Amino acid sequence: MLMIKPSVFSSPLLNVTKSPPFQLPTSNAATGITLSTWNPQQALQFRVSSSANPTVEVAPSSPANVDGEEPESGADIVRKFYDGINRQDLASVEELIADKCVYEDLVFPRPFVGRKDILQFFRKFNDSVGKDLQFIIDDLSTKDSTAVGATWHLEWNGKPFPFSKGCSFYRLEVINGKRQIIYGRDSVEPAIKPGDSVLVAIRGVAWLLRQFPQLVDRF
Repeated sequence: MLMIKPSVFSSPLLNVTKSPPFQLPTSNAATGITLSTWNPQQALQFRVSSSANPTVEVAPSSPANVDGEEPESGADIVRKFYDGINRQDLASVEELIADKCVYEDLVFPRPFVGRKDILQFFRKFNDSVGKDLQFIIDDLSTKDSTAVGATWHLEWNGKPFPFSKGCSFYRLEVINGKRQIIYGRDSVEPAIKPGDSVLVAIRGVAWLLRQFPQLVDRF
């Protein structure tokens, strides 16, 4: 219970009597508002109702790393990721990928799961293309450090490589004070471009599923 004592006046002209101390309650059952000591190391909590789940938590906007510094932005992590691949420096790429990361390259039938499998994939990629083939980032989203999109193309010795345009999406989280990639997906320009025939194929598949909806479970 918080105690606030009013000032005491003594004057023959003013008949002021001493009133009892004003008491400011720490909680109010009618409003559901609770006053508590704020701890800057904890998320802010606001009691907004008297329902079964009356507390709303507002987490810190950007958790600091173990050294007390702010984690790098998601865009910076993605830039480092591509730079490490281009330099074939997988040791620098390793720390950017979370241990349980899932990475989908839509050219392959199944995603790569876990840091070990992802690094093995990029090791094979580097062995196949060498350092002559480089990723060039065309555009990169920077507003949200938890979700980053990128468009890119490949260049061979400084010249655009055919059928190499692509776009990628990355989901990131701060783990042990470091921002890491927890999910990635690559979509690459197809070498064969069927054009309008794709619409015909989609229309045919959609008609087939309408006639036999149970087929969708086989995809």
